[in-house]
Amino acid sequence: MKKNKEENVFTKTEKLGNIEKVKLDSEKIRKRDVKIKILKVALLISSLFLIIIYFLLRALYSSDSFTISIDQAFSRKTGIVAYEHFDEKDHKIILEAKNLEFVDNISVNWIPKDIDTEAEGSHNGENYIAYTFYLQNMGQHTIDYWYQIPIDDVVLNADTAIRVMVFRNGEKTIYAKQAANGQPEPDTTEFFSDKLVCVEGVKNFEPGQVDRFTIVIWMEGDDPECVNNIIGGQVKMHMDITGEQIHAKSER
Repeated sequence: MKKNKEENVFTKTEKLGNIEKVKLDSEKIRKRDVKIKILKVALLISSLFLIIIYFLLRALYSSDSFTISIDQAFSRKTGIVAYEHFDEKDHKIILEAKNLEFVDNISVNWIPKDIDTEAEGSHNGENYIAYTFYLQNMGQHTIDYWYQIPIDDVVLNADTAIRVMVFRNGEKTIYAKQAANGQPEPDTTEFFSDKLVCVEGVKNFEPGQVDRFTIVIWMEGDDPECVNNIIGGQVKMHMDITGEQIHAKSER
């Protein structure tokens, strides 16, 4: 009889131990499930964040890569306007160049010699952006104006090998960032600053006078700084036309 009591006590103890073990295992499983759920939520949030960043960057860099804008107050005051086609004269204060889906490096020698006169508006070629437009003084007074090309954003130091060719009434200037040795790149004019390609003034722009501009942008493959490290890099810039010089030479 005593033996049976001992066996019953042992059995009860064993059962209690199994129950406690089951409880512990259940708690471990619950905690594990909670951790998995937290991890899933964290991964979902991270994925959504990355997707949002992707589409923001895509929206930023898939938009028109180059715009020309005239200061609105300056345009109203002076009558200066811009348009793409000389015969149509569809007056605007903002012009937009077409974007390129992909840009590889090329040599300046590959750009057509008649790039300035071959077309109007957007006339991009393989691996370069080209845009031609006109400025006209539609007012009654002779004026002065400034044009500048700010650099809005740079990815992977792509600006070290970028080139911006500006024609004004057939006169050509090629702008490039200062070389790694501190000297201007060959056959180029140095960027005005790290944030500005150029700042140029035009004086005595008479009533009825028209200035023709062509802007060409490309990645110069002959630049020593056009290396693998900038593959995938991008440069965003635009052109402003205003009645006063905003940036002084001392800001270089």
